[in-house]
Amino acid sequence: MINNEIFLIVYQKYFSSNFLTRINSDVVFKTFTMAEQKTLPTSKKVDDFLNEITDQKRKEDCFAISRLMSEVVHAEPTMWGPSIVGFGSYHYKYESGREGDAPLVGFSPRKQNLTLYLMSISDQKDHVIQKLGKFKMSKGCLYINKLEDVNVGLLKELIKKSVDYVSNKYKK
Repeated sequence: MINNEIFLIVYQKYFSSNFLTRINSDVVFKTFTMAEQKTLPTSKKVDDFLNEITDQKRKEDCFAISRLMSEVVHAEPTMWGPSIVGFGSYHYKYESGREGDAPLVGFSPRKQNLTLYLMSISDQKDHVIQKLGKFKMSKGCLYINKLEDVNVGLLKELIKKSVDYVSNKYKK
């Protein structure tokens, strides 16, 4: 018999109601597995993917970002899933036990903008962010409409900071 008080503390911290069932006052576990990682490297060629972009300016911007990230990371681009161009990789493991692999940096030519996947940028209040140009930002993404909207030298600096941050946080 499980001590319900201890179980509920563990349950509240780590699980959702999908993983257990209550029958009267007893708790019955359901079996479950961790979700599998969906965004993984693929064999699709990056150039083929980028050449499928119909807007010529967007395509040119994507090839320029690809060259820039490749230069900073010292790695060739790889497709991660159907639409992310990634550079390098690292292995992460969370306290919950979930783990996987991700690109050090990457980008995706979305319909509305170019999404750059950069870690630690939301913390930056320095001159790089303030002088970067026209963009939007979330915790791990930088959204630009076109490359000419931002200072490419400062973008390169941001990419480098992101690579350094991830490399130090997830040392092998």
